[in-house]
Amino acid sequence: MTILVTGAAGFIGYHVSEALIARGEAVIGVDNMNDYYDAALKEARLARLETHSGFVFERADISDEGAMVMLARRTGDVTGVVHLAAQAGVRYSLLNPHAYVRDNIVGHLNILEMCRGLKGLKHLVYASSSSVYGGNEKLPYAESDPVDRPVSLYAASKKSDELISHTYSHLHGIPATGLRFFTVYGPWGRPDMAYYLFTESIFRGETIHVFNHGDMRRDFTYIDDVVAGVLAALDRPPRARDGAPPHRIYNIGNHRAEELLHFIGVIEEAVGRKAELKMAPMQPGDVKETYADIELARRDLGFDPVTQLDVGIPLFVQWYRDYHGH
Repeated sequence: MTILVTGAAGFIGYHVSEALIARGEAVIGVDNMNDYYDAALKEARLARLETHSGFVFERADISDEGAMVMLARRTGDVTGVVHLAAQAGVRYSLLNPHAYVRDNIVGHLNILEMCRGLKGLKHLVYASSSSVYGGNEKLPYAESDPVDRPVSLYAASKKSDELISHTYSHLHGIPATGLRFFTVYGPWGRPDMAYYLFTESIFRGETIHVFNHGDMRRDFTYIDDVVAGVLAALDRPPRARDGAPPHRIYNIGNHRAEELLHFIGVIEEAVGRKAELKMAPMQPGDVKETYADIELARRDLGFDPVTQLDVGIPLFVQWYRDYHGH
């Protein structure tokens, strides 16, 4: 089969592409290689993918409707689409809101329109986010919980993607699955994420700002577990049933809410240095706690995360040492 992966030079996209190639799939990787964070990291991921004969790269922007139309014409034998390209980051959405509407909403619509033109398409799997749970206070977060109180534009854009996907599944019969990722971390990760920034600061002897004075918890999910969830979803396209379209939503998390100060402590131990901490108030658009109920994904996808923080963080820190020469 041929699988098209958007955001292929991104963190999750790179690992998903590697896993697909490893199991014998042909992969068409799409990415615009933007500079939201250091493009050299994206280039390094891409260079590794391009060593595989089963990988073809298309440099294209999903928000460019014409480019997506042309891409669909050139890749008519695609049977699956894993759509991971997006403008990421909660705090950056306060600075550049137009990027989130352009990339996450218009771009997502362009992908759905492209899927309409792929006659052999069996399934679209796309990235949503735990951010859609917004101001919810009930924990753990379950897919059946209301998600109509986003606290960031990023969250609102991801909820919009879910609604538009549901509509396209209803109108056009496109089998689609949205995955709400919970704080993904690991080797080749994003430099704007807390675990990367904290590790960098500890190595440099710089101060770490600890928001909400440390009273925060996150469901940290290791990249290998996330990839296993993506592939499990891809292999199980939903069907229309009981009047509902072939569209499903699943949480992909670790089902553990780790305290922020414990999280920093695990990084300190892996690095071998203590962190300089400065307590700070909660940031706009942030949430105090995330915690995934994954029973639905366990039941339908066989999803079962196995990598805990005390294993995953040292693996990331070792990669960080190797990549940055520490």
